[in-house]
Amino acid sequence: MSDASGTDASGILDEALERLHATGPERLGRLTNHAPMAVEALVRNGQARAVHRWLDHYAHKLEDMPPASRPITADGWREALGDPARSTDWTRFFGDELDGRPWREVLAEWWPRLLPGIAGGSTHPVIRTGHAVRTLLTSENAGVPTTGPRLSELAHALGYWAARHLPLPPLGALAAAPSAAAALDAVPPLAEQEGPLRSRLDRLTAFPAWGSAPDPDTARDRLVELVTATTHRYATHGHGEPIMLVHAATAPNAVLRALPALPRELWAPSLAAAWTAAAAVTAAYTPPEPAAYAPTSLTAEEVFARAAAHGDDHTIKFTDTALDIGDPLALAAATRSIELNPPLL
Repeated sequence: MSDASGTDASGILDEALERLHATGPERLGRLTNHAPMAVEALVRNGQARAVHRWLDHYAHKLEDMPPASRPITADGWREALGDPARSTDWTRFFGDELDGRPWREVLAEWWPRLLPGIAGGSTHPVIRTGHAVRTLLTSENAGVPTTGPRLSELAHALGYWAARHLPLPPLGALAAAPSAAAALDAVPPLAEQEGPLRSRLDRLTAFPAWGSAPDPDTARDRLVELVTATTHRYATHGHGEPIMLVHAATAPNAVLRALPALPRELWAPSLAAAWTAAAAVTAAYTPPEPAAYAPTSLTAEEVFARAAAHGDDHTIKFTDTALDIGDPLALAAATRSIELNPPLL
């Protein structure tokens, strides 16, 4: 189980990550391996003893690491950026980088290079990076030595992000919105909501003007506001596409989790990128009308226990984000995700 500091005293997270690092970031060439993110959330929220059983049920969705092609170099990386066939090359590159330099230094160098491609891989790479960084920060803050599997997980996450890096098309600015919630309400939905997210991104044209900040502290506060608004919105709009709409919340929350490890000058551009990611998912999948939801009387621990028993990876990760917010509407949104998404277990 996790101790009071949030670290994993059982060693189960490291065991699970070692088990997963022989597997690739995707299966069938397009579907993400969510296991590293889900097991981190399970351990983080007191469900470590369920991890290996959960992995046994998820194992049929895992594929071996794809074959390597050729090494990526520090001066030749641009030609490989956004090439999913090079995912193993990228993972090995970041493994070498993290072997030779402090992980914060590597993250700070590559974060601004990867940030414009935040929507690639349906935002899963940045989400995986956020989980990896949270684990490293938790260990660091508790004075616990960083383990090899946790550093390796950051290499896998950054490698996946580099391989699936996908900038959005040029976007116009619509009228400014006074809040994150108002901005989400003003996002124009795509007229034709068909096909995978990658194909929908090409049809985006403009978003409401929101997501800028004059200083790092304001950027962090607005990022918290964005994560709160997207989480709350799932309670009323999650039915539009229950799996994909969780990413409108979990992607910006991954950015929020990474902020403490990043130089402050990167916080404002991180907010701007998080907003575009949340707006893109909202535009691609939002339903025509909101739906009613039922409040919940469950505690945060009870809600997460239900998500863990349900077993769906997206539900686990969304509930983990909802617990970061922790208010009644966020918990109701998490309960809604348990209702809407198909269970794994």
